[in-house]
Amino acid sequence: MHKVLVVEDDPNIVELLRMHLSDLGCEVNDARNGYDAMEKIHQERFQLIVLDIMLPGINGMEICRLVRQKDRETPIIFLTSKSEEIDKVLGLETGADDYLTKPFSIREFLARVKVIFRRREIPKEAGAGVQPGAVLRFGELEIDVDMRKVTLGKTRIELSPREFDLLVLLASSPGKSYNRQRLLNLVWVRFRRL
Repeated sequence: MHKVLVVEDDPNIVELLRMHLSDLGCEVNDARNGYDAMEKIHQERFQLIVLDIMLPGINGMEICRLVRQKDRETPIIFLTSKSEEIDKVLGLETGADDYLTKPFSIREFLARVKVIFRRREIPKEAGAGVQPGAVLRFGELEIDVDMRKVTLGKTRIELSPREFDLLVLLASSPGKSYNRQRLLNLVWVRFRRL
């Protein structure tokens, strides 16, 4: 079961999301302001955070920034009425995985949530030969599979989830070759399949 935190001050949107996410088998928690959201994020581990930008207390951009300082793994979707291109760019650059504007299609929202959940399953096959807690090392390159962290020497390398999964796939089978179609099946095609 996926634990989802919905950070939204509009109770109607919270209930709409709760109903549909519950149909996907999610356990939905909610926070109506930024302070409550940060408290819940510190207390529990979520598989997804759905985040409005304009919130009482701490705004969504700041919450995203604070989360990303300590956690680069938990997916974040902005769901907000701020629809300017600069807002979308800023949201994604702050660390969000996706950005939807209100009014929104619940079907599109759910499709994007399914993609994010599928993305989390890829390392199971891509790094099937990798033991839990493994750290792969190749010279100065270090890949911490559980923490989804890559470093070269003392420098952290920032990778998208898809890039990380591709790296783990290749690093977990040194010397093995993959044709283009196999790589697409293992890493790319799953992101689009609903």
